[in-house]
Amino acid sequence: MNDPSLSVLQQALQQFILRGASDVGEYVNGSARASGGARLAVYANAYRTRLAEALESNFPMLARLLGDEEFRLLAGRYIEQHESSHRSVRWYGDRLASCLAADSRYRDAALLSDLAAWEWAMAEAFDAADAPCLSRGELTSHAPDEWADLRFRLHPAVRRLDLAWNAPQTWRALQDNSATPGPECVSPRQCWLLWRKDLQLLFRPLDSLEAVALDGLAAGNSFGELCGQLAERFGEAEAASRAAQLLNVWVEGGLISSIVAG
Repeated sequence: MNDPSLSVLQQALQQFILRGASDVGEYVNGSARASGGARLAVYANAYRTRLAEALESNFPMLARLLGDEEFRLLAGRYIEQHESSHRSVRWYGDRLASCLAADSRYRDAALLSDLAAWEWAMAEAFDAADAPCLSRGELTSHAPDEWADLRFRLHPAVRRLDLAWNAPQTWRALQDNSATPGPECVSPRQCWLLWRKDLQLLFRPLDSLEAVALDGLAAGNSFGELCGQLAERFGEAEAASRAAQLLNVWVEGGLISSIVAG
């Protein structure tokens, strides 16, 4: 039998580690201390162990809530279903919330899915790219007749979630090592805003009006369109001042990175 190329061996080893394929086994020699199969198993076990450690690092409060044994079980189920697709394991676990929502073992405990979504959004906000924050001076440098057409780019760290359970309160209790509240369903869903400012992770609840307005801004709506949204609730006379108030809160909070040209 011809010796396989390096790329063939690499792919065979990958398939063994990911799916238990046996094609690579015939090319691995055993020794007095360990068989070829045992030596291969070291790599497969190390791969899964590292991914499980990454999940625990990315979802520390979820891991604390579930406990070591249950979290290891969850990690194993997730690893079987989802391969790592990023160069860094820092980003492994992006589908854990949806996995929890769909898995028959966990979907009746819906708080877990929301807690996973919360922790992932927090990590995304903290690790998002750096960008400048729009200053009040930059905002007021535009003439009044330009304002209707102004559009804004949100800071890369801004994240929005709508949660049906008290995941943020549960996270806080676990973080502070205090008594964990029981699961509480929130209806309608609570809107949340998460972002990073000066290396500090921040979050706060949003009322439905601000949530819709902020989502519109993220979608590319102009200031004039924002006023139009608010006019439906407050009337045209008050809409502009309400929109300006919201914009001021967002600029002061560091949520807006820049004004979009054109």
